[in-house]
Amino acid sequence: MHDYLPKDDAKHMLPFILAIAFLLFAFGAIAQNVETGASFAFDHAVVLAFRDAAHPSVPIGPPWLQEAARDLTSLGSIIVLLIVTFAVSGYLFLVRKNAAAWVVLSAALGGIGLNELLKLMFDRPRPDMIYQATRVFTPSFPSGHAELSAITYLTIAALLAQSQASFKIGLYFIAVAVLLTILIGVSRIYLGVHFPTDVLGGWCIGAAWALGFWALMRWLYGGYQVKPTGSA
Repeated sequence: MHDYLPKDDAKHMLPFILAIAFLLFAFGAIAQNVETGASFAFDHAVVLAFRDAAHPSVPIGPPWLQEAARDLTSLGSIIVLLIVTFAVSGYLFLVRKNAAAWVVLSAALGGIGLNELLKLMFDRPRPDMIYQATRVFTPSFPSGHAELSAITYLTIAALLAQSQASFKIGLYFIAVAVLLTILIGVSRIYLGVHFPTDVLGGWCIGAAWALGFWALMRWLYGGYQVKPTGSA
């Protein structure tokens, strides 16, 4: 029994290539602005917009909003993402969709290594003009929470979408993953642990990485798509 169904490959690869190229270009532009300091005014203005004008150490909104932001941001932590990754890949191995399982594992674990490398390369300090509402231990650019949540949730959503015959259901999975990734990234700015360009850069490189792995699987398997669970 095969895990994949044949599809017309060539015409489906071009959107992946164009999207990845655009995201990498955007990441490069953001990184250049970060390196040259051109993003300084934008970054500080956005970060301070999330703070109480009279007390910059306090995020805007009621106390429960800060707790909600902490809860959201935890969904993008390495520990949570690894739990999700191993749970999903374990299920895929159990139902004998081995290639899909390796895509999820490789995308997530490779993404962690990529993020650590990029952080070492840029070595950007964290925001220091405000109180940070959660503890951090690594350089600022690009945001690991933004990058790794994009990689993990978008990869899983893409696999789920490909297993559905309904376009609407597939689109729903993608929309949920995108919304979750956005909320996690915004929570990092709100909590004062990242500049907006850290998050934007993380989203760009994370989405490009996820798309790259999905395109790689399509290429390796001749443009095949994951067979819906329970199909013959």
